[in-house]
Amino acid sequence: MVAVMPQNNTGLSAQRVLVRLETALSEEALAHTARVHEQLASEIRDAGGWISFEHYMETALYAPGLGYYSAGARKLGPGGDFTTAPESSRLFGACVAQQCAEVLDSLTDASILEIGAGSGALAADVLSRLDSLGRLPARYLILEVSADLRERQRRALKERIPHLQRRVDWLDAPPTEAFDGVILANEVLDALPVRRFRWHPTHCEELGVAIAGHRLVWAPRTASAELTQVCRVLEATAGGWQDGYVSEYCQRLPAWTLAVTQALRSGMALWIDYGLPRRQYYFQQRRDGTLICHFRQRANEDPFIYPGLQDISAWVDFTLLAESCVLAGFALAGFATQAHFLAALNVDREMQHLAGTDQTRFLRLAEEARRLMLPGEMGERFKAMAWLRGWDAPLRGFALQDLRHSL
Repeated sequence: MVAVMPQNNTGLSAQRVLVRLETALSEEALAHTARVHEQLASEIRDAGGWISFEHYMETALYAPGLGYYSAGARKLGPGGDFTTAPESSRLFGACVAQQCAEVLDSLTDASILEIGAGSGALAADVLSRLDSLGRLPARYLILEVSADLRERQRRALKERIPHLQRRVDWLDAPPTEAFDGVILANEVLDALPVRRFRWHPTHCEELGVAIAGHRLVWAPRTASAELTQVCRVLEATAGGWQDGYVSEYCQRLPAWTLAVTQALRSGMALWIDYGLPRRQYYFQQRRDGTLICHFRQRANEDPFIYPGLQDISAWVDFTLLAESCVLAGFALAGFATQAHFLAALNVDREMQHLAGTDQTRFLRLAEEARRLMLPGEMGERFKAMAWLRGWDAPLRGFALQDLRHSL
């Protein structure tokens, strides 16, 4: 997960920044990252000295009781490692609610399933706005693997919308009982573990993880025939790569998409994340890939710093997501930048609704809207993509821009 990062204007490298911050880490935090490091070292030794980066990323983020999303560190918003759109402004959730309402209004006994609800801000904002519109879902389901985040979500909903708590249920696994309604996933896809590769004209390498002394380090080995073939296709799509081109590929996205959407009988799946269509993602000038880490509101490119304490993510290949959704039985209904998506849902009207007659609050919301929509902030890097199954109608959020041709 990731969103807008304050720029590091100090001139220090990410490594030097983190070294400086090490003195501020608590003994508990240092002990935690040491445990995660040892767990990873043990897995590397058991595997013969090498594990895939996909394996590393999964352990560092999701290992029970150890991984970044499974342990208790504060991750989102002020004081955390990154800030997502819902934490930036209630305008985001209000607009998403308008798009949900359009679908819920035409379905009976419809529900919303949010995948990875973060701090709970989006759930609170969506439910609050739907309540004011008179279009509440029968249930609001949250699929959340982190016990820490689940508890934070409970507190947020109790504080913000106590009268709607009874509509909310948490799930440990994707639902199997069929339902009609909406699936929401905001900044979830970027946290799926990826495989890392390096391309050469004569062969392809998979970049995994090994141990050098006590350090975790990148370690190449000859890529499998399967990964090599994937890279050949990506390279051809991009128009060629130079020797040493490095990037990543989310092999598990198709199966994951099928699993989390299988219960939706009719309605919409709405994905919002940062990423690009395949031709742009694997552009030859983007020769170092998109892997990015976040620690205490600063970005860096070293996934081996403080394992278990920092976020690791990669941009989304929206063409791969499109292929995955087709395999899951959906029809593509819209693809647009976040800026155009919010504008089409009348973000200006949502500003008026939230501000009322308070001019000071309106000005503050206007600044928040700029952050959500400006190209240099979140407006173009983030995309919205909607898919329909068993239901068909134009979606307001995609009335101003149609980027489907770019896929």
